[in-house]
Amino acid sequence: MTGATATSLSSIFALSAEADREALIVSVHDVAPATRAAAEKIVAELSHHRVSVCSLLVVPNYHHRGSSTEDRGFVRWLQDLEAQGHEIVIHGYFHERPRRNGENLHEKFFTRLYTNDEGEFYDLDYDEAFRRIMRAREEFVRAGLTPRGFIAPAWLLGSAAERAAAEAEMEYTTRLTGVRDLRSGDNFFARTLAYSVRSGWRRTASLAWNGVLARQLAVAPLARVSIHPPDRDHPEIWQQILRLTDRLVENRTAMTYRDWIAERRTRRGA
Repeated sequence: MTGATATSLSSIFALSAEADREALIVSVHDVAPATRAAAEKIVAELSHHRVSVCSLLVVPNYHHRGSSTEDRGFVRWLQDLEAQGHEIVIHGYFHERPRRNGENLHEKFFTRLYTNDEGEFYDLDYDEAFRRIMRAREEFVRAGLTPRGFIAPAWLLGSAAERAAAEAEMEYTTRLTGVRDLRSGDNFFARTLAYSVRSGWRRTASLAWNGVLARQLAVAPLARVSIHPPDRDHPEIWQQILRLTDRLVENRTAMTYRDWIAERRTRRGA
């Protein structure tokens, strides 16, 4: 995967009438054979709300349930989505982090309370992070997919793992508060709307927080909405997601991370 390839994508809208509009990126997380039914419904519903393309964060071996790319029906579905302009993103490898003896309070907070033992790349060493990312990319490419970005589960990406992603020639990564071009090192502040639905108090807090955050993002250069499959199971959460997405897309162009990064590079002449 070369830089020239990444910046010459046919889906870049540099000359289109929408090029001057700010961007909206909607990402669907934790996509795997086990979550395909929910993800499929989410993508379909978003298309009825003027979000024609999404970044789909695909887990290569979700919770050790087996290789995603060995499911032929799942792969064909991803290939069809990619052909329609959606993006396939590598999302960890197992999306799971084993607990360890002797973890301090800080580690326990981020790996157990903040995320439910899913911070796979939170403190993974360089060699293992590089191995998993390369393995994921090779599996996806063999399946006829073209992943350009790597996003860690729960956005928990340690410094060694970030270096591994860059040296594995991933084009970009994201965190809760922004997007990072792994080739140039440029950071773009852009906090995402995201929900926690594991308990009633988390859902209530998420509704209140995202209602406030959406108003702040109304004038941001880049607006991001991150959706997880369980979000759709809670009507109050799902309706707010659709309502806020409707509001954001009124004055924005829906695009993928891949195309947004490529457009940024084109504009600065990289």
